[in-house]
Amino acid sequence: MIEVTDLTKEFIRGHGRIEVLRGISLSIQRRERVAIVGSSGAGKTTFMNILGGLDHPTAGNVHIDGRDIFQLKASELDHFRNRTIGFVYQFHQLLPEFSALENVMMPALIARQSITEASDRAGMLLQRVGLSHRLVHKPGELSGGEQQRVAIARALCMSPRILLADEPTGNLDSETSREIFELLNELHEQGDFTMAVVTHNQELARQLDRLIVMVDGRLEK
Repeated sequence: MIEVTDLTKEFIRGHGRIEVLRGISLSIQRRERVAIVGSSGAGKTTFMNILGGLDHPTAGNVHIDGRDIFQLKASELDHFRNRTIGFVYQFHQLLPEFSALENVMMPALIARQSITEASDRAGMLLQRVGLSHRLVHKPGELSGGEQQRVAIARALCMSPRILLADEPTGNLDSETSREIFELLNELHEQGDFTMAVVTHNQELARQLDRLIVMVDGRLEK
Protein backbone atom coordinates (compact mmCIF):
# COMPACT_ATOMS: atom_id res chain seq x y z
CA MET A 1 0.00 0.00 0.00
CA ILE A 2 2.86 2.42 0.87
CA GLU A 3 6.09 2.24 -1.11
CA VAL A 4 8.96 4.57 -0.19
CA THR A 5 11.97 4.60 -2.53
CA ASP A 6 15.39 6.26 -1.98
CA LEU A 7 13.92 9.03 0.14
CA THR A 8 16.29 11.85 1.09
CA LYS A 9 15.69 15.17 2.81
CA GLU A 10 18.18 18.00 3.19
CA PHE A 11 17.93 21.39 4.89
CA ILE A 12 20.13 24.39 4.22
CA ARG A 13 21.39 26.01 7.42
CA GLY A 14 23.56 29.09 6.94
CA HIS A 15 26.30 28.04 4.55
CA GLY A 16 25.93 24.35 5.30
CA ARG A 17 23.67 21.49 4.35
CA ILE A 18 22.06 19.13 6.85
CA GLU A 19 21.10 15.68 5.59
CA VAL A 20 18.17 14.47 7.70
CA LEU A 21 17.01 11.44 5.66
CA ARG A 22 19.54 9.36 3.75
CA GLY A 23 18.11 7.09 1.10
CA ILE A 24 15.23 5.44 2.93
CA SER A 25 13.36 2.64 1.15
CA LEU A 26 10.43 0.92 2.83
CA SER A 27 7.26 -1.00 2.01
CA ILE A 28 4.22 -1.04 4.31
CA GLN A 29 1.38 -3.41 3.55
CA ARG A 30 -2.33 -2.72 3.83
CA ARG A 31 -3.56 -2.91 7.47
CA GLU A 32 -0.01 -3.43 8.76
CA ARG A 33 0.90 -1.79 12.09
CA VAL A 34 4.45 -0.42 11.97
CA ALA A 35 6.37 1.15 14.86
CA ILE A 36 9.29 3.46 14.09
CA VAL A 37 11.73 4.03 16.95
CA GLY A 38 15.01 5.90 17.31
CA SER A 39 16.75 8.59 19.29
CA SER A 40 15.86 12.28 19.04
CA GLY A 41 17.21 13.77 15.83
CA ALA A 42 17.17 10.46 13.95
CA GLY A 43 14.73 11.86 11.37
CA LYS A 44 11.53 10.13 12.51
CA THR A 45 9.24 13.16 12.48
CA THR A 46 10.63 14.40 9.14
CA PHE A 47 9.99 10.96 7.68
CA MET A 48 6.41 10.90 8.98
CA ASN A 49 5.70 14.39 7.65
CA ILE A 50 6.87 13.35 4.19
CA LEU A 51 4.93 10.09 4.40
CA GLY A 52 1.80 12.14 5.10
CA GLY A 53 2.48 14.67 2.36
CA LEU A 54 3.02 17.54 4.82
CA ASP A 55 6.61 18.04 3.67
CA HIS A 56 8.37 17.33 0.37
CA PRO A 57 11.50 15.21 0.01
CA THR A 58 14.68 16.46 -1.58
CA ALA A 59 14.73 13.28 -3.67
CA GLY A 60 12.93 9.96 -3.81
CA ASN A 61 9.31 8.89 -4.08
CA VAL A 62 6.34 8.01 -1.91
CA HIS A 63 3.70 5.87 -3.62
CA ILE A 64 0.39 5.19 -1.88
CA ASP A 65 -1.81 2.64 -3.65
CA GLY A 66 0.49 3.00 -6.65
CA ARG A 67 0.14 6.78 -6.79
CA ASP A 68 3.18 9.07 -6.48
CA ILE A 69 1.77 11.64 -4.06
CA PHE A 70 4.37 14.28 -4.91
CA GLN A 71 3.31 14.29 -8.55
CA LEU A 72 -0.07 15.68 -7.46
CA LYS A 73 -0.88 19.36 -7.68
CA ALA A 74 -1.07 21.18 -4.33
CA SER A 75 -4.87 21.19 -4.29
CA GLU A 76 -4.99 17.51 -5.28
CA LEU A 77 -2.54 16.62 -2.52
CA ASP A 78 -4.63 18.52 0.04
CA HIS A 79 -7.73 16.64 -1.11
CA PHE A 80 -5.91 13.30 -1.07
CA ARG A 81 -4.47 13.90 2.39
CA ASN A 82 -7.84 14.95 3.85
CA ARG A 83 -9.53 11.76 2.68
CA THR A 84 -6.70 9.25 2.94
CA ILE A 85 -4.52 10.08 5.93
CA GLY A 86 -5.29 10.73 9.59
CA PHE A 87 -2.71 12.38 11.84
CA VAL A 88 -2.14 12.12 15.60
CA TYR A 89 0.59 14.19 17.24
CA GLN A 90 2.34 14.22 20.62
CA PHE A 91 0.76 17.58 21.39
CA HIS A 92 -2.79 16.91 20.26
CA GLN A 93 -3.10 20.26 18.39
CA LEU A 94 -6.77 20.64 19.25
CA LEU A 95 -8.35 24.05 18.70
CA PRO A 96 -8.82 25.44 22.23
CA GLU A 97 -11.88 27.58 21.47
CA PHE A 98 -13.91 24.62 20.16
CA SER A 99 -15.54 21.69 21.95
CA ALA A 100 -14.41 18.09 21.62
CA LEU A 101 -17.27 17.45 19.17
CA GLU A 102 -16.39 20.49 17.06
CA ASN A 103 -12.69 19.56 16.96
CA VAL A 104 -13.50 16.06 15.69
CA MET A 105 -15.86 17.50 13.07
CA MET A 106 -13.16 19.71 11.48
CA PRO A 107 -11.83 17.29 8.80
CA ALA A 108 -15.38 16.57 7.63
CA LEU A 109 -16.25 20.26 7.48
CA ILE A 110 -13.06 20.93 5.50
CA ALA A 111 -14.28 18.22 3.10
CA ARG A 112 -17.56 20.21 2.85
CA GLN A 113 -19.78 17.64 4.46
CA SER A 114 -22.95 18.97 6.05
CA ILE A 115 -22.85 20.02 9.71
CA THR A 116 -25.38 17.32 10.56
CA GLU A 117 -23.37 14.57 8.85
CA ALA A 118 -20.10 15.78 10.40
CA SER A 119 -21.68 16.06 13.86
CA ASP A 120 -23.19 12.58 13.72
CA ARG A 121 -19.86 11.07 12.63
CA ALA A 122 -17.92 12.96 15.30
CA GLY A 123 -20.34 11.94 18.04
CA MET A 124 -20.07 8.28 17.04
CA LEU A 125 -16.26 8.43 17.08
CA LEU A 126 -16.13 10.12 20.48
CA GLN A 127 -18.37 7.38 21.80
CA ARG A 128 -15.96 4.79 20.38
CA VAL A 129 -13.01 6.37 22.20
CA GLY A 130 -14.94 6.53 25.45
CA LEU A 131 -15.80 10.24 25.51
CA SER A 132 -19.54 10.35 24.85
CA HIS A 133 -19.87 12.28 28.15
CA ARG A 134 -17.36 14.95 27.04
CA LEU A 135 -18.83 16.17 23.75
CA VAL A 136 -19.26 19.82 24.75
CA HIS A 137 -16.07 20.13 26.81
CA LYS A 138 -13.22 22.24 25.44
CA PRO A 139 -9.63 20.93 25.42
CA GLY A 140 -8.71 22.96 28.52
CA GLU A 141 -11.40 21.07 30.45
CA LEU A 142 -10.03 17.64 29.47
CA SER A 143 -7.15 15.59 30.86
CA GLY A 144 -4.10 14.83 28.71
CA GLY A 145 -5.38 11.35 27.95
CA GLU A 146 -8.83 12.67 27.06
CA GLN A 147 -7.34 15.28 24.75
CA GLN A 148 -5.38 12.57 22.95
CA ARG A 149 -8.54 10.48 22.59
CA VAL A 150 -10.23 13.47 20.95
CA ALA A 151 -7.23 13.80 18.62
CA ILE A 152 -7.49 10.13 17.67
CA ALA A 153 -11.23 10.51 16.97
CA ARG A 154 -10.46 13.54 14.79
CA ALA A 155 -7.81 11.58 12.88
CA LEU A 156 -10.40 8.91 12.08
CA CYS A 157 -13.17 11.34 11.11
CA MET A 158 -12.79 10.77 7.35
CA SER A 159 -12.29 6.99 7.67
CA PRO A 160 -8.67 7.26 6.43
CA ARG A 161 -6.82 4.34 4.92
CA ILE A 162 -3.65 5.41 6.78
CA LEU A 163 -3.18 6.58 10.36
CA LEU A 164 0.14 8.30 11.15
CA ALA A 165 0.88 8.87 14.84
CA ASP A 166 3.96 10.86 15.87
CA GLU A 167 4.77 10.21 19.55
CA PRO A 168 1.06 9.89 20.47
CA THR A 169 1.95 9.00 24.07
CA GLY A 170 5.10 11.12 24.45
CA ASN A 171 3.38 13.66 26.70
CA LEU A 172 1.47 11.14 28.83
CA ASP A 173 2.21 9.09 31.95
CA SER A 174 2.93 5.38 31.60
CA GLU A 175 -0.56 4.18 32.50
CA THR A 176 -2.29 6.61 30.14
CA SER A 177 0.26 5.74 27.43
CA ARG A 178 -0.67 2.08 27.74
CA GLU A 179 -4.38 2.95 27.49
CA ILE A 180 -3.83 5.05 24.35
CA PHE A 181 -1.86 2.25 22.68
CA GLU A 182 -4.56 -0.25 23.60
CA LEU A 183 -7.16 2.11 22.11
CA LEU A 184 -5.19 2.47 18.85
CA ASN A 185 -4.86 -1.30 18.55
CA GLU A 186 -8.56 -1.80 19.31
CA LEU A 187 -9.60 0.78 16.71
CA HIS A 188 -7.24 -0.81 14.19
CA GLU A 189 -8.76 -4.23 14.83
CA GLN A 190 -12.25 -2.82 14.29
CA GLY A 191 -11.32 -0.67 11.29
CA ASP A 192 -9.60 -0.97 7.94
CA PHE A 193 -6.52 1.22 8.00
CA THR A 194 -2.74 0.96 7.96
CA MET A 195 -0.98 2.38 11.00
CA ALA A 196 2.53 3.83 11.41
CA VAL A 197 3.53 5.01 14.88
CA VAL A 198 6.65 6.91 15.93
CA THR A 199 7.45 6.28 19.58
CA HIS A 200 10.32 6.26 22.07
CA ASN A 201 8.58 3.48 24.01
CA GLN A 202 9.98 0.22 22.64
CA GLU A 203 7.86 -1.85 25.02
CA LEU A 204 4.69 -0.43 23.48
CA ALA A 205 6.22 -0.50 19.98
CA ARG A 206 6.69 -4.27 20.22
CA GLN A 207 2.91 -4.68 20.43
CA LEU A 208 2.71 -3.77 16.73
CA ASP A 209 3.38 -5.99 13.73
CA ARG A 210 6.81 -4.63 12.85
CA LEU A 211 9.48 -2.64 14.65
CA ILE A 212 11.74 -0.39 12.56
CA VAL A 213 14.77 1.38 14.03
CA MET A 214 15.90 4.71 12.55
CA VAL A 215 19.49 5.85 13.13
CA ASP A 216 20.93 9.07 11.68
CA GLY A 217 18.36 9.26 8.88
CA ARG A 218 18.64 5.61 7.87
CA LEU A 219 16.56 2.53 8.66
CA GLU A 220 18.66 0.10 10.66
CA LYS A 221 16.28 -2.87 10.56
